[in-house]
Amino acid sequence: MVGKELDEILRQQISQPANSCVTENGVSFLDRVITPLYEVVAAEAANNDNGRAPHSAWRNYDDFNEYFWSLHCFQLGWPWRMSSPFFLKPSPRSKNLLKTSGSKRCGKTSFVEHRTFLHLYHSFHRLWIFLVMMFQGLTIFAFNKGRIDSKTIREVLSLGPTYVVMKFFESLLDIIMMFGAYSTTRRVAVSRIFLRFLWFSIASVFICFLYVKALQDENKSNADSAVFRVYIIVLGIYAGVHCFVSFLLRIPAFHRLANKCDNWPLVRFIKWMHQEHYYVGRGMYESTSDYIKYVIFWLIVLGAKFSFAYFLLIKPLVDPTRTIVKIDDLNYSWHDFVSKNNHNALTVACLWAPVFAIYLLDTYLFYTVISAVWGFLLGARDRLGEIRSLGAVHKLFEKFPEAFMDTLHIPLSYRKDLRSSGRVLEKSKNDAARFSPFWNEIIRNLREEDYITNLEMELLLMPNNAGDLPLVQWPLFLLASKIFLARDIAMESRDSQEDLWDRISRDDYMKYAVEECYHSIKLILTAILDDEGRMWVERIYGDMQSSITQKSIHENFQLTKLSLVIQRVTALMGILKEVETEELHSGAVKAIQDLYDVVRHDVLSINMRGNYNTWNILSKQGMRAACLQN
Repeated sequence: MVGKELDEILRQQISQPANSCVTENGVSFLDRVITPLYEVVAAEAANNDNGRAPHSAWRNYDDFNEYFWSLHCFQLGWPWRMSSPFFLKPSPRSKNLLKTSGSKRCGKTSFVEHRTFLHLYHSFHRLWIFLVMMFQGLTIFAFNKGRIDSKTIREVLSLGPTYVVMKFFESLLDIIMMFGAYSTTRRVAVSRIFLRFLWFSIASVFICFLYVKALQDENKSNADSAVFRVYIIVLGIYAGVHCFVSFLLRIPAFHRLANKCDNWPLVRFIKWMHQEHYYVGRGMYESTSDYIKYVIFWLIVLGAKFSFAYFLLIKPLVDPTRTIVKIDDLNYSWHDFVSKNNHNALTVACLWAPVFAIYLLDTYLFYTVISAVWGFLLGARDRLGEIRSLGAVHKLFEKFPEAFMDTLHIPLSYRKDLRSSGRVLEKSKNDAARFSPFWNEIIRNLREEDYITNLEMELLLMPNNAGDLPLVQWPLFLLASKIFLARDIAMESRDSQEDLWDRISRDDYMKYAVEECYHSIKLILTAILDDEGRMWVERIYGDMQSSITQKSIHENFQLTKLSLVIQRVTALMGILKEVETEELHSGAVKAIQDLYDVVRHDVLSINMRGNYNTWNILSKQGMRAACLQN
């Protein structure tokens, strides 16, 4: 009905109010839709005795949420049918009891939380069953001195009754924990609970009966009795089917096979009995390699735990237990109740109780220790924790793009081609171009959350590396002040060109800053100057490149005057980054003329100035007409 009404409104050429939201005071979505929901939620919340009322006596957020995910929500109609049981409010609480407004009121949706310590078993029943059965098995081996014979095997087979009895107790708790929500729970879910209870009731009675009969036949002449063989067959079939279903549902490699078997009604029924069908996250499985790593980790943890339990907890108590059981002349204050004709059972229980408690609790200890060691090894392999300071960021940031492409980005075939052909610079530039959007998005999010200022954001942002510069452009926080340090080194250096460049190259980011300034200034000047101006820039850069090749940079250029060049370039860049006006245009022309004069009169050596006499004509004609493009 909502969809039809919305579709009808959208078809109108003129906007019309929704008929379902019309009230005496006009159209109000708040009064007709939001307020009824708010009032029933507020009534339930106000009647919960500040959270101390039983969970089954009032509806919480989960109940309202589950109700609107079920088909029952369509019974509310549109507009809301206020007579619906969903909108009936509970009666005010009195005498510490919660009263509802009648049996017609909608109650819990599909789950009722009962406050009981039995949740410790009900929520972790698999863990309890596993620990109890392992303790029983280890104790049996310890009392049989580690021998594997027919007697030991018969006693180990007692794990069958232990398992089914504990599963019966778990199915009984399923019924108890669902009390109060049966009327609103799906019938299929209720049927599954009672079918499991019936199944484990029959299985526990039948398997326990077979095992007791097998023990009774043990001392007879026909020790290999038919009852014992039937017990082994039944136990083998049950364990085989259970393991088969577990393989289908737990191991990722068998998921596709399990889905194919869903066409068989018997397999589908067994899987449904084993685990109810869920649709949220259905078809999403971990990879086989991750599952194997997970299994190996827990095998190590449990192997250490059970080895400790067997050799240091259980085995040392075998002889003391036998000694206590054989003592007949112990007299206690309550001898008739404590130790008479029971082989000192309570004394044995007091001896084993601390051991069993440690056995249950040391799982967390072994998990903590082994997970810490495992995490250390994984961290050492993945080089986690190396970046602990800003200095570490400076040192390792150069490796971020490549590491990002290797570990987080999808594989790209051309990267292998670039690496094999030796085009390292092109590969590094492509990696940086793909890494920079992700890095910049992180920085912008930090600015949105006010973790950094605008200035810090500008320093941290990384250029997109999509331009024509033959190098990788890095964020400013890596290159800040590097140019001034390089200038000081060049001005004070009396060494050769190779030694000067070696001193600058010791700091990678100083070298990158010098290279980026060298290429960026050329790119900017050629972009803003006309044809004659570009000839001057090309001539200057050509001579600088030839001087570098001939290793005569000191002879052809006065490096002590670099500070003057930096000042003129800084002034020019400050003008160019502003919005263009006539006044700024004239200022830019003057800044370029100043840069030209500094380069010609101060930076160039005497033997180089003769090459630029042609530019005197240009100066006389006026740089205003020749330097800037319109």
